[in-house]
Amino acid sequence: MIWLTPEIYTLAVTAMAIGILHTAIGPDHYLPFVVLSKARQWSARRTLVITAACGMIHVAGSVILGLAGVAFGLALQQLEWVEGVRGDLAAWALLSVGLVYMLWGLRRAYKNRPHSHWHVHADGSAHEHIHTHHNEHAHIHEQQAGFSLTPWALFLVFAFGPCEALIPVLMYPAAANNVPGLIFVTSVFAITTIVTMLMLVMVARWGLGRLQIGDAIQKRLQRYAHALAGGAISLCAGMMLAGF
Repeated sequence: MIWLTPEIYTLAVTAMAIGILHTAIGPDHYLPFVVLSKARQWSARRTLVITAACGMIHVAGSVILGLAGVAFGLALQQLEWVEGVRGDLAAWALLSVGLVYMLWGLRRAYKNRPHSHWHVHADGSAHEHIHTHHNEHAHIHEQQAGFSLTPWALFLVFAFGPCEALIPVLMYPAAANNVPGLIFVTSVFAITTIVTMLMLVMVARWGLGRLQIGDAIQKRLQRYAHALAGGAISLCAGMMLAGF
């Protein structure tokens, strides 16, 4: 293959390294999926599908912008400015999703707080019964209700979220060589990023499932699972806005 020059090969290796590194050091690439998978009790398959979909749209946005820059000869500074604006929008959107989800989770936890009732039997005896309405009277449609828009909200957030390293480090050097090289290097970056996201999400999900905690703590965590997930997403967005 004539187009696979030493420069393109070096860029491909660099693309792979950056794809792994920028995903691993950015908790926004995996933490939202881990906490939502745990809180909403997603199956492994659903978790993978949602993560992969968000990863693909995440990379696609920067790829389209980079290709447009190459095609129309836009200055690198212009593209970096657009990516910066997209990054700020994504961070604020993720923060909004996290805060709304946390507030919904707190409201749900409050409604599901344990409370007691006294039951008097025909023989005159009485006893106190402590329970929660949600755990005892939940139905399938209730499990699917609530904040069901969360996966779609994440999808839109990741559509805005830029891959900052893709355009200046990979696409422009590759475009300066040849088009097949550009496609190859970009594909390596995209595949590496998405695969790394999937691996980190599934490893973290497996690790959470292996945690051994007491029944009392587990019940309390389960009650506040959605609120904790929203808080984790908000924290992740706050770190993005702070430049971490």
